[in-house]
Order: sequence, then C-alpha cells, then structure tokens
Amino acid sequence: MNEMMNDKRIDLIRDWLIQILGSVRMELAPASADASFRRYFRVSFDGKQRIVMDAPPAHEDCRPFIAVSSLLLECGLNVPEVLEQDLDRGLLLLTDLGCRTYLNELDEQSANKLYQDAISALIQMQRHRVNTDALPPYSHSLLMTEMGLFRDWYLVKHRGLTLTEQQQALLNDAFVLLAETALSQPKVLVHRDYHSRNLMVCEPDELDDTGANPGILDFQDAVIGPLTYDLVSLLRDCYIKWPCEQVHYWAMQYFEQAKSAKIIDAAVTEEQFMRWFDFMGIQRHLKASGIFARLNHRDNKPGYLNDIPRTLSYILDVAAGYPELAGFYEFVQQLDHPEQKETA
Repeated sequence: MNEMMNDKRIDLIRDWLIQILGSVRMELAPASADASFRRYFRVSFDGKQRIVMDAPPAHEDCRPFIAVSSLLLECGLNVPEVLEQDLDRGLLLLTDLGCRTYLNELDEQSANKLYQDAISALIQMQRHRVNTDALPPYSHSLLMTEMGLFRDWYLVKHRGLTLTEQQQALLNDAFVLLAETALSQPKVLVHRDYHSRNLMVCEPDELDDTGANPGILDFQDAVIGPLTYDLVSLLRDCYIKWPCEQVHYWAMQYFEQAKSAKIIDAAVTEEQFMRWFDFMGIQRHLKASGIFARLNHRDNKPGYLNDIPRTLSYILDVAAGYPELAGFYEFVQQLDHPEQKETA
C-alpha cells in the first residue's frame, strides 16, 4: 500500500475513476499483476466492485484486450467486459470476476469438476468460427522465436552456456520439428495463456458480475493457431502438475468432445492427437522456461525461477517417448539446473 501512495499512476487512476464514476467514496486496492507491465486494481464503491487495468501506453496496448474481450463474449464465455476506456492513458474499467483462481482452488477433490468446466469452455471457444483476419496467426516465425527464448535466456543468459555449433544445430532441428508439427494441426482461436492463474472459479450469481465457470483472464495475446496449444497449457500447467495418467484422461475427454463438435476430423486417431499434444507441450515449455529466466534477469522478478524445474520436467517426461527427439532429450537431461538448488 505504501508503494501505491508513492505511485504517480495511482493518482491518475483515482482522477479518472472520479470522472467516470462521479464523486463517490471509493476504495482502491491491488488485485493482481502479471508478467508484463500491466497491473490490476479492485475498486469498491457504492456496494459494487470493478477492476481497473493499468497498462502504461509506453509499454502496453489496450486495444488487443478490448478486441479479444468482445470476441470471447460473442463466444458466450465468461470474460471481463470493458465498461470504460481511456486508451491515451492506458486505463480500462472492467467487470470483476472475483479472486478465486483455479491455482488456489485446485485439489484432488475439486480438480475433475474444474477441469471439466475449463475443457467445456475451451470447446465453446474453439467451435466459434473466427475471421482469420481478426487475430494474428501463430506463424512459423513466431513459434521459432518463442523457442529461441529457451536458448537465449535460459541456456545462454541464465546458465551462462556457450553453445557449440553441434548443439545449436541440435536445438534448431528440434525447434523446426516442433514448429512444423504445430502448424500441421487444425487452426482455432488460441487464448495462448489458458492456465490455472488465468482461470477463475465463478459460481453463478456469486457476484454481480460473474457468470459460468470458469472466468477467463489475460487473453489479449490471442491468435489463430494450433488446436492443442490451450489444452496443453491447461493440463500441463507450469504452476501445478498432475500425474500423467490423469492428464491423459482429461486430454481424452477433450478429444472426444472436440470430435463431437467437429473441431477435430473423425479420421484423426488418438495416437496422432497425442503426438500433437505432446509436441505442442514441449514447444510451450521451452518458451515458458525462457520467459521465466528473462523475467528474472531483465525484469527483476526472480520468483518465476521456482517454476522452471516443473516446466522443464514436462519436456523430459514427454521427449523421452519420441525417438526423433532422442538427441534433444539427452541434451536437456544432461543440463545441471541450478534453480533447483536455488529454490530448494
């Protein structure tokens, strides 16, 4: 709270709220922050609660959030609605989906119901036909750039490694295989961060602004891309890990529902689907490991280092089962990961 008192943008937010809400008594408190420059505050007034997104224009653009929010609302999903906006100052007033994240609510008793809800919402999003011009594509270059974060920020910057030409070629060959496999999948609307920190537990009528479970946040980077990306983000979550058998069970639930909804062609086999799912997971976890290292070194957010061992463990779990990734698996397996010791 002391940091808020010395924050010039807090004064800007308060002045803006007075303009749009009128001269009312209000309380402003931190709601959450994410891995970008965006911050969120909960404003309480007149028995109501809203969320203010603070996105400094020099670093963030609110327009993708507004566009994707509208698109997901059209899909019938429970996402924050934009009530007021000031793009010049980087401020949005949003409906409030509460504070019960999946991450905090998941346990052995609740997991099956919560994941069933999240899979149903994902099917609902993916069956919605989106104009491909409405969102950018998850292109080959973007997929490769993301995996490059593992090389540049985790291996080189965080680990201090100097990669040989052979190691560079090994990584590039793996990256190309993963990208090509991703691009061979059916294309759908991809949230791109569909995991336990961005899904909210919402009971109908629990709050004025809540609807169906889950509430869905942090969707501004949505693209048109591979079918399995959001599913693997959900089930092989960088922040919580479930037994392989349980993940496979949930993945098969999705597979059957997606076939029924004609999102996946009837000719696609379980083996083909799981290959898509597995390779997509490795791509995402390479990206995430690099981002976590970058958050530490560039943005002074060391807490994300705690999530690297879990994230890399998925890569090893999956790559071990594919002969075409044997060299890549051996390279990652032989790495000594210091963050395991740093965060023990």
